[in-house]
Amino acid sequence: MSVLTRTVLPVVLLGSLLTGCATHSDGTAPLNQRTWPICSVIGGLVGGGLGALQSSGWAAGGAALGILTGGLICYAQDGDEDDDGVFDRRDRCPDTPANTSVEHHGCPLPQYPVSVPEPAQSEVITLSDAGDVLFAFNQSDLTPAAQVQLDSLMPKLQSADVVSIKVIGHTDSVGLDTYNQALSERRASSVAAYLLSQGLAPNKLTSEGKGQSQPVADNETEEGRAKNRRVELHVNR
Repeated sequence: MSVLTRTVLPVVLLGSLLTGCATHSDGTAPLNQRTWPICSVIGGLVGGGLGALQSSGWAAGGAALGILTGGLICYAQDGDEDDDGVFDRRDRCPDTPANTSVEHHGCPLPQYPVSVPEPAQSEVITLSDAGDVLFAFNQSDLTPAAQVQLDSLMPKLQSADVVSIKVIGHTDSVGLDTYNQALSERRASSVAAYLLSQGLAPNKLTSEGKGQSQPVADNETEEGRAKNRRVELHVNR
C-alpha cells in the first residue's frame, strides 16, 4: 500500500466515524446519550481497521481506542430525540409524547382539572291577579291577600342558597304604554319594599318594571288580562 493511501484512508475512515456518531441512521438529528453503545461498536470497528492498516499488532489497540473514542463522541452529543425542547443530556423523561408541555427537566407538566363554575339555577315565582288580587285598580299598594302570598314565600326567599332575587312587574294592555311602564315599576318597587320589611337582605334584592311589553296571555279577554297583571320573583341560587 502506498504512503499516500495510508495517509488518506485513515482520514476518510475517521471522518466516517465522526459523521456516523453525529447523526441518526436517517441523517436528520444528533444522536443522544442513549445511543453511545452504537458509536462504541462503530468506533471499535473503525479503530481496529485503522490499526490493521499499520500492522496486525496495532489492530487490538486501535479497536480499544476506537471503542472509547466513539462512545465518548456520541455521549457528548446533546440532541433532543423527543422534540420537547429539552436536550437529552438533561431530559429525565426522554420519551415524552409529541406536543406535551414539559418542565425544565423534560417531564410533563402536571395537569389540573379545570374548575368550571356551576351555572346559576333560576326559579321564577309568579304572583298574578288570576288568583288573589295583588293591587287595587291603578294602584301600586299591595292588597292584604298579596301580603299573605309573599309571607308564605319568605322561608324560601330567605334560604341561605339564594344568591339574588329580582322583582319584575307587568301590566295588561289597558291604558297608555308609558303609563303602564311606570305603574309596573311602582308595583315591583312595592313588592320589593315589603320583602325588605320582612327581613330580606337588601344586597340580594332588585326590582324593575316591564309594563305591558311581555304578556303571557291574550289581552283581549278579562281572564288573559288578569294573568298579564302579575309580579315575577326571579330567584337565583
